[in-house]
Formats: sequence, structure tokens, C-alpha cells
Amino acid sequence: MKVFTIIIFCSLILGISSQTKPTFLSGFIEGVKAMRRAYSDMKEANFIGADKYFHARGNYDAAQHGPGGVAAAKLISDAREASQRVTDLLRFGDSGRGEEDSKADQFANEWGRSGKDPNHFRPDGLPDKY
Repeated sequence: MKVFTIIIFCSLILGISSQTKPTFLSGFIEGVKAMRRAYSDMKEANFIGADKYFHARGNYDAAQHGPGGVAAAKLISDAREASQRVTDLLRFGDSGRGEEDSKADQFANEWGRSGKDPNHFRPDGLPDKY
């Protein structure tokens, strides 16, 4: 959350607007926004089995903003998985819990970033809103 706040604050300071020529930085900021939307939608949906879909969708949407968006998606995805590993380690010790899930999340992240359809991971019954 702090990373998002810092990035948004920096964008306001730099005065980047949607009317300027797309740059790496503006793509990065739009990528951050796309990742944030996917995360918010995942929390709102609260739908069992939709985690990988939202990972893929966030990365896909971010990547649509060019190299900056891809960089934002990779940074956020990698930071999220790293923090999850630390949390798991503190919570469960060195039991290896969650390692397979983390690999599956990263697979979905890379799937979306590469431009592949995130609906590949869409679970049956997830509302059309998402």
C-alpha cells in the first residue's frame, strides 16, 4: 500500500497528465493503477478460486500501458510474492507452505504480462462485473 501511495504522490509532483505523450513513467503509473484496480476488484469479489484470474488480469491490464506498465506489474507482483513468503515464514516457520501457490501466482502474473488472455484463469460463476 505504501508503494502505491509513494508512486501516486510522485506522479502528482511531476505533474504527469493523460494529455502528455506517453512515457515510461506515465506507463508505469498507469500500470500501478491497473494493478490496484485488479487488487480492489479481487477484494470486492471475495470469490473463492479467483485469485489467479485477478493476478493475470492485473498484469495484463498493466502491460497494456507499454514497457512502464510491464515494469510496474513485475515490480508489484514480485514484491507481493516476496512479502507473502516472509509472512508465511513468520507464520509457519520453514515448512514450505504456500510455495506452490506462490509459483502458481507468478505463472498467472507472467501469463497476463505476456499479453495472454487472463480469462484462461477465470473461475466459473465469477460475476461478469469482473
